[in-house]
Amino acid sequence: DCERCQCHSEDKRTAILYTLLSQNLNHSRGGRSPAHQRCLCHQRRTVCLRTPHVTCQAASNVLVKTISFMKNLPSFYLLPREDQLLLLDSCWVPLFLLGLVQEMVTFEVMETPAPSMLKKILLDGQSKRQEPEWTQPTLAEVQRLQCCLNAFWKLDLSPKEYAYLKGAILFNPDVPGLRASLYIEGLQQEAQRALHEVLQPLHPEDQGRFARILLISSTLKSIPPALITDLFFRPVIGNADIIELIVEMLYEITDRQLAP
Repeated sequence: DCERCQCHSEDKRTAILYTLLSQNLNHSRGGRSPAHQRCLCHQRRTVCLRTPHVTCQAASNVLVKTISFMKNLPSFYLLPREDQLLLLDSCWVPLFLLGLVQEMVTFEVMETPAPSMLKKILLDGQSKRQEPEWTQPTLAEVQRLQCCLNAFWKLDLSPKEYAYLKGAILFNPDVPGLRASLYIEGLQQEAQRALHEVLQPLHPEDQGRFARILLISSTLKSIPPALITDLFFRPVIGNADIIELIVEMLYEITDRQLAP
């Protein structure tokens, strides 16, 4: 709240410093009036992993297993290479998230301290000579991600359910540009049929489980790849392209984890 903002603090020295720095920033932004400036307290809260070493290692292991799942599907390698790459780019995030759920990978985040206004002023004009930094995930994004994962944990899927659901997610005929979309659609229907059949003996009294699984799995597609990359892999790979690394893992590397 603005009531707790330093610009309204009773400490007059803080208020004076805030005013001076604000005027400097305002001048560098083209002289916008204070009425049109957004209060610093309303900026989005950014977060980072509380234990990045542990969590990034676990995420790396899950990603390796996710790529291994794709490598071990003969039907995937029968597809044209262009279709393989399109499916990989489209589905690696939901498949990775399913892997987090299956491996019971939990994580905590903490708020990242925003750079001080004084630092912004002192570094003004130097940003063009600095290496670009990646964006930090927001607390709202991470909370939405954790809600999706929690929804899957409540389902308590069996290993067979995970396997068939991954197949249904991987073989998505709706990805634009596919050459073998009809064949891929058949593979998806086969995976969904196998998932439905395995549910009957496991959960005979839960008639709505199949639809519920598909519905909750659709929420994974709403998680942006940039969030997953920035949260779990950016501390390890830096500014490298995650897709290029995944393609390398799929076609050239076996049983290798991401290295710092």
